[in-house]
Amino acid sequence: MSELLFEIFCEEIPARMQPRAEADLEKLLGDRLKAAGLAWTSLRTFAGPRRLGLVIEGLPVKTADVSEERKGPRVGAPDKAVEGFLRGAGVASLDQCEKRADKKGEFWVARIEKPGRATAEVIAEAIPDMMKAFPWPKSMKFGEGEKTQRWVRPLQRLLCVFDGNVVDFDVFGIAASNTTEGHRRMGRGPFTVSNFLDYASVLEGEGHVLLDRAARESLILNGARKVCADAGFELVEDAGLLTEVAGLVEWPVPVLGEMDPDFLDLPPEVITLTMKTHQKYFAVRDPKTGELVSKFVTIANQVAPDGGAAIAAGNARVLSARLSDARHFWDNDRKTPLSDMAAQLSKVTFHEKLGTVAEKVERVAALARELAPVVGADPDLAEKAARLAKADLVSEMVYEFPELQGAMGRYYALDQGEDASVADAIKDHYKPQGPSDAVPTAPVSAAVALADKLDTLVGFWAIDEKPTGSKDPFALRRAALGVIRILLDGGFRLTLHTLNRDAGSAASVGTLSAALGKVWMAKPDLMTECHDPIEMIESLLAFFADRLKVHLRDEGIRHDVIDAVFALGDDDLVRVTHKARALQAFLDTEDGAALLAGNKRASNILAKSGDDLAGEPDAAYLAGAPESAERDLIAALNTAGPAAEKALADEDFAAAMRALSQLRAPIDAFFEQVTVNTDDDALRCNRLLLLSAIRTAIRAVADFDKISG
Repeated sequence: MSELLFEIFCEEIPARMQPRAEADLEKLLGDRLKAAGLAWTSLRTFAGPRRLGLVIEGLPVKTADVSEERKGPRVGAPDKAVEGFLRGAGVASLDQCEKRADKKGEFWVARIEKPGRATAEVIAEAIPDMMKAFPWPKSMKFGEGEKTQRWVRPLQRLLCVFDGNVVDFDVFGIAASNTTEGHRRMGRGPFTVSNFLDYASVLEGEGHVLLDRAARESLILNGARKVCADAGFELVEDAGLLTEVAGLVEWPVPVLGEMDPDFLDLPPEVITLTMKTHQKYFAVRDPKTGELVSKFVTIANQVAPDGGAAIAAGNARVLSARLSDARHFWDNDRKTPLSDMAAQLSKVTFHEKLGTVAEKVERVAALARELAPVVGADPDLAEKAARLAKADLVSEMVYEFPELQGAMGRYYALDQGEDASVADAIKDHYKPQGPSDAVPTAPVSAAVALADKLDTLVGFWAIDEKPTGSKDPFALRRAALGVIRILLDGGFRLTLHTLNRDAGSAASVGTLSAALGKVWMAKPDLMTECHDPIEMIESLLAFFADRLKVHLRDEGIRHDVIDAVFALGDDDLVRVTHKARALQAFLDTEDGAALLAGNKRASNILAKSGDDLAGEPDAAYLAGAPESAERDLIAALNTAGPAAEKALADEDFAAAMRALSQLRAPIDAFFEQVTVNTDDDALRCNRLLLLSAIRTAIRAVADFDKISG
C-alpha cells in the first residue's frame, strides 16, 4: 500500500475559509478517488495561511481489474439490435459473446474485462478536475489563456507525490512537483520531499511551519495564557478569535503588549471588540477583579530577535489609533439623548412590508406594556425600555461595531440617568441569541425581549415570510426558541392563543392575536392579504410546538408526547412542558406502556364498530353490569377520572398520571374477560360506551392517539 501527499501552495488564504476548504478538499478529491474504485486506510487534511493539502495512506498502486457481464438481445434478434449491443459493450462481434438461456429463450451475453488503472493516472485526472470545481466562497481570476486561474488567491506551487514519485499533471499552467516552501522569513527553502514524513519533518523543523491547525491553536492558547500568567494577569479567552488567528500564522509566538491605560475608561466591550475585530489581539484582565488591564496579547508569526519588544510596541501604536477612533464615537454618542436617537429610527427600514424600525418600536412598546403584569414588571418601565431598546442602532459606535447593539444602548442609558432595569432591558432584549446564550430573567428585560420576538414572529407570519426547509433569513426559529426559553426559565404563564367560537363565528384572543392586531393597526393593508387570521395564528402556534419539540429533545421527551399534550388545545408553554415531562416519565413505566396499549385497543374497537356513539352507558348497566371485570372497570373510572381531573386542575401532573395508572389492571382484565361485540345490541352499545369513557378519562390528560407505540 502506498501514500499520496498533495499540497496546494498559494498566497494567503483567508483564515475564515480554511476549515471549510479542508472539508471540501477531503470530499471532492475523496469522492473522485472512490468513484475510480480506490480505497484507503486513512485520510488527513491540513491548512494554513499559505497551504492546503492532504495525505492519504493505504492506497493501492493500481485499481482492481473489473469483470462484468452485459445481457444482450435474444438470439436471432434483428441486426440493428445486435449492432447496438456490440457497440455499447465494446466488443467487435458475437464471436466474443456467449449464449445463455432462461425461460424466455436464448440470449447473448458479453463479458467485459476492464484492466485496473495505475493509481497515479487516476490522481493525475482527479486533482485538476477537483481544483477547477473547488467551491471557494470568493475566488480571484488571474492569468491569461490556458494559464488563467480561478482560485482563492494566486497559486505558486503544486506538490503531489505518490509512492515516492511525482505525479505528472498540471493545473492552470502550474506543473506538480515534489518541492515545497517553508516560512517566508525563518525557513523559506525550497525543500524537496518524497513522503509525508519528510514533508512534516522538514517544514516543522527547518521550515518553521506548524502544519496541524489544532496544534497551532493549542500552542497559541497555552502560550498566551503563559505570558499573561507570568505578568500576573489572565487571558480573556475567545474561541472564535483563537480559530481565526491560528489561520493567520504558520509559526505562532504569543507576545504580551502594553496599551495606553487612558483608554481603560472606555466600555470593556469596546476595547475587547476593537482588539479582536481590527487587530486580532486578545484582551487581558486582572484575575482578582475580572476587569481589563492595559495589556494585550498579539500572536507574532516569527521568533523575534528582541523577544517581540518591537512587535509589541508597533502593535500598541496601531491599537491606540483604533481606540482613539472608538473614543471619538463614544464621546459623540453620549452627546445625543437616546430619545433623540430613537426618533431617527423612522429613517431605518425594518422590512419593506412591515415598515420602519420606529414603527416596530411602537408595536413592541405597546405589547411590552401588556406583557409586563405577566412577568411581574412595571408597565411604565417596560414600555420605556422598549421605546429605547433600538435607539443605539443609529449610534456611531454600533455603526462601527454592529455586535455592540444593545450593549452600547445600556451604557448610554445609564450615562443619561435611566433606571437600571431599563438599561439592562436595552442590552438583554436581544437574548437569547443561541442555545448557549443566557436568558433574560429580570422582569423588565423579559417583557421587552418577549414583545420584540413575538412582534417579529407575528409580523413575518402576517406577510407570509415563514422559514422553509433550511432557509430562515429572518432567524424566526431562533426567535421562537427564545420565547420558549424565556417563558420556561422564568415560569411565566402566557396565553399565546385561545380560540372562541360562537354562533358560527370565531374570534381569536391571546398574546399572538394581540401582537397581530398591533401589526394590522400599523399596516392596515396587510389585513387584505390575510384571508384567515385564525388559521395564520394556529400555524404560528404549530411552529411554536415544533420548536418546543426541538428544545425538549435533549431531555429525551418524544415529539409525539408533545403532540399529544398540544392536541388538547393548551397554549400555555410552561404547563404544556410540565405535562409533557410527566407524561413521558409515565410512559416509560410498565403501567404507562400498558395503558397506552389499552387505549389503542379501545380506539381500534370503537373505530371498527361503525356506531354513532354519544353519551354514557345507561344507569342500569352502570349499576349492575353482568361481568365482574366491567363492574371493576366502572368503579375504577369513577375513582380515577375525578382524581385525575382534580390533579390536572392543581397542575400536579405526576398525580394525574398516578390516577390514570389505577386504570391499567381493570382495563387489562376487561379486555381479557369481556366480549364487547356481543349479540345483545343494548349490551354491546353499553360496552362500547364504556370504552369511549376510558378514552375520555385518558384524553383529559393527553390525546394518547397521537402517541406511537
